Amino acid sequence: MNDSENNKWNILISSKSLQRMMLILLLILITISSCKKESGSSYSHYVSKELVLTYSNTYINNLIANASAIYPDFNNIKSQFTNAVKVNKLVYKTKVGGKEIEASGLICTPDSPGNYPVICFQNGTNTLNAYAPSMLATMTSYQMIEVVASIGYIVVVPDYPGFGASSQIPHPYLVSEPTVTSIVDMLTSVKEVMSTGFPGLTLKNEYYLIGYSQGGWATMAVHKALETTYSGDFNLIGSVCGAGPYDIKYLVQSMIGSQTYSMPVYLGYIVNAYKAYGQFDNPVSDILNEPYASRLSTLYTGLLTSDQINAQLTTSVSGLLTADFINGLASSSKYSTVRSALTSNSIAPWHTYKPLYMLHGGSDTQVNPAVTNFFYDSLIASGTSPSVLTKEILPGLDHGDGIVPCLLKGLQFIINLSVLR
Repeated sequence: MNDSENNKWNILISSKSLQRMMLILLLILITISSCKKESGSSYSHYVSKELVLTYSNTYINNLIANASAIYPDFNNIKSQFTNAVKVNKLVYKTKVGGKEIEASGLICTPDSPGNYPVICFQNGTNTLNAYAPSMLATMTSYQMIEVVASIGYIVVVPDYPGFGASSQIPHPYLVSEPTVTSIVDMLTSVKEVMSTGFPGLTLKNEYYLIGYSQGGWATMAVHKALETTYSGDFNLIGSVCGAGPYDIKYLVQSMIGSQTYSMPVYLGYIVNAYKAYGQFDNPVSDILNEPYASRLSTLYTGLLTSDQINAQLTTSVSGLLTADFINGLASSSKYSTVRSALTSNSIAPWHTYKPLYMLHGGSDTQVNPAVTNFFYDSLIASGTSPSVLTKEILPGLDHGDGIVPCLLKGLQFIINLSVLR
């Protein structure tokens, strides 16, 4: 073989080797890319989304018109519902009890391109998984929240751990750490997916919180967290808290100081969740009388409504709770870990600089309005200015009666804050 032929042969071999190397490199890159996509490692929290329903302008206008016939205050804002709305189920990663789980909720978006602020809504006490926001987005009460996106907001509605995608675990009812963490993680997942998952939509760094009952407590806890711990991640503008059990120890003591309590489901929920998440050391039988102590673990499985659970308990405080617990909660060493749990899951007052609107029905028999008065005074004593903190007690309204009036007033409060931006 002459020199010319040798050179041609060497070039051919080099070319084939280069092609082979390039092919191997390409396969490696494809494999890495595929693994990254499948594992979701490009996101720290976001897992998936799924469109569950769409509201047309006509449907929204009819919904608000019907609501205005019952609650005339809707007339003050109904002209602002201008966009169609898309509602997606969002699945994301969070941690509960140190273990990573997948949780869920709803993200509701205007069906028009734009740069929108965020409202995060925390719902009240629920015991039935089928009634979680992502499980029943068409429930009328949820629809009224979802269509707020029509005004020009990204509306986020967490299920809470224990519901939806995480229904396999007990719901950490009024347990602070997993509640706050799961809501903050959902807000983080929304930030992660917005630019790629919702073409034409961008997030304005402007966050508002609103909630009622358990959701009022959760909203207050997240308000504090966003202001004090996550201020570099989320620009909190203001929050609305309705009828929340902000100081749980204060509330429970007021409950057991009565002869009867119409919603034993709440007391049972606290005991069940706190026991499940190791919040106190006592056996349930130290707190509940039989047959309720033995029955408790069968009630909060996500399969029963609040009414069904109430029917399995009793409205007699002395019938439901042991005499030792009633007499010893305040100071007995036997219940020291119970007191500690109620205190640690209550919201410690602090000096907030962010606008905060607290509302409560004046005739609330389920969550004593004295809790709102007490916590308001505690926030003021901690340095919060009355110009930042607003309290309104709505005369004559019981717990259920106060939901819509509180949320309507709260929405107007948020809209007013938005206008000032």
